[in-house]
Amino acid sequence: MKRNHVRCAAFVAVLLAASPGAFPASATTRTLTVHPGQSIQKAVNAAHAGDTVLVKAGTYHESVTIKTSGVTLRGVGPRTVIVPPKKKKAVPSPKAAVGCVEGGKGICVIGLRNKPVTNVTVSDLKLTGFSRVGLWSMATDHLTVQRVKAEKNGQWGISQEHSTRGVFRNNVARDNGDAGLYLANTTMSEKGATDSRGLVVEGNTLEGNRNGLTVLRLRNLRVHRNYLTGNCTGMIVIGDENKPRAGAFTVTENIVLRNNKYCAKTARLPFVQGAGIVLSGAESVSLKHNMVAGNSGRSSLSGGIVLSKSMVGAANTKNRVDENWFSGNAPADLVDQNATKAGNLFRGNFCRVSVPAGLC
Repeated sequence: MKRNHVRCAAFVAVLLAASPGAFPASATTRTLTVHPGQSIQKAVNAAHAGDTVLVKAGTYHESVTIKTSGVTLRGVGPRTVIVPPKKKKAVPSPKAAVGCVEGGKGICVIGLRNKPVTNVTVSDLKLTGFSRVGLWSMATDHLTVQRVKAEKNGQWGISQEHSTRGVFRNNVARDNGDAGLYLANTTMSEKGATDSRGLVVEGNTLEGNRNGLTVLRLRNLRVHRNYLTGNCTGMIVIGDENKPRAGAFTVTENIVLRNNKYCAKTARLPFVQGAGIVLSGAESVSLKHNMVAGNSGRSSLSGGIVLSKSMVGAANTKNRVDENWFSGNAPADLVDQNATKAGNLFRGNFCRVSVPAGLC
């Protein structure tokens, strides 16, 4: 009986070795290398699931669209620079779909609403000078963006909408017109928050933007060990009166330091300066073990951690602010603009001044 088992195992091993399609991922994985003067988009178009497009150091004047699941686009660090094309293309007709380059975006990772693009990775490169967004993603699942530097783009540095299970780790988003990192269910309409299914925001440096991090109508994510400094607002969570509310996630061990840049008011927000972490119409957010220091201003959103009613009057409810460390925030370290019945809890925080008094 033992000999039969041995022979059977040997036969299966030979059969698998002889079958070219037995392990298609490992058998077909390729690295497509792009050098300065060559087209990144051309290599991405040729890539299949499991392939890596490796972009060598240099400056590339183009926008890149990824619609194939399982593709990795990787540079060699900030020496791989993607900037807008030198020549502007003809403006499309109003009925035509606006592409990545026409939309003023650097890299676009795009799936379909009912068929997201999956397991795409973008890493180790720099995106700068785009009129709207450095890296924009829509309808993705398991997108990973890591060690990307997004600087001086007109709207957002890195953004994602209509997506699940994303990972944004060890990126730098600096001096962008709006948010350094913008995460939303959708920007186009107001509706209840959606489940991000465990989105991770970790180890990022978000500096000199209007908002370091914006979370718009999302639930179930983790914001951990990020460094937010020099923005008008370090981090803002935006909800509204629709249900479910934005929230049900954790914000832990972040450094939120001197976000004292001045930003003029917009159609939806007042002028802002000196805002550390702002919750606006959120619920069940846990803020724990964060260091929030030196955020000072005279805006209605100014202070260390501020619980503010949303622009449509939705209160923050059932949030927990526990064991955070505060220093030098003004007008206060902790600000709760909600009614006491909202059920927000403040426990074990190391702080000096709160509005109302008694939260420290």
